[in-house]
Amino acid sequence: MASVAMLHAPSRAYVEPWTGELFGEGGVEQDPHVYPASAASGVHGEVIMAKLGNATAKAELGRATWKLLHTMTLRFPETPTQDERDALNSYFHLFSRLYPCGECAADFQKLLKKFPPQTSSRRAAATWLCAVHNEVNKKLHKFEFDCANLDATYDCGCGDAPVGATSSSTSDFMDLEFDISKDRDTGVKMIKGGR
Repeated sequence: MASVAMLHAPSRAYVEPWTGELFGEGGVEQDPHVYPASAASGVHGEVIMAKLGNATAKAELGRATWKLLHTMTLRFPETPTQDERDALNSYFHLFSRLYPCGECAADFQKLLKKFPPQTSSRRAAATWLCAVHNEVNKKLHKFEFDCANLDATYDCGCGDAPVGATSSSTSDFMDLEFDISKDRDTGVKMIKGGR
């Protein structure tokens, strides 16, 4: 008279009917959904991803990643709260585990140990990342980037308005409340085209 009760199909966990023990794919578990005690517990660890063999994909990924990281540090608050500082620090450490190029991630982890992230201000974060980027460039036999030109190179055109702030500019082409039957600049009625 053995019966198995499914608790949660994706986890494939079940209760052993005679002892009441909970089993899952990994063996005996108290809770099939055991989560880390804190978000920070998954931040530090080994590289998760495998080697990325395609050199073209690796180069393209690298360029896009540096753009993302530099833009992020250049938009980081000038005077961040401790929570914001912790978030950026955690991001870099998680990034070093999850980056799709495993050997690149391992190298980045070594750099993080040698040069821990600087998160005291926007300038500190951006300058730190530029120095780390130059360490990578040195290893790859590429030119050293002039860290004084970060703003010009990685300008996203985002502006510094806080999230949720309304724009006073009327040049937003995505403004759905704008009357499209008139020219935005002159106010002249538009000519209808078609058949």
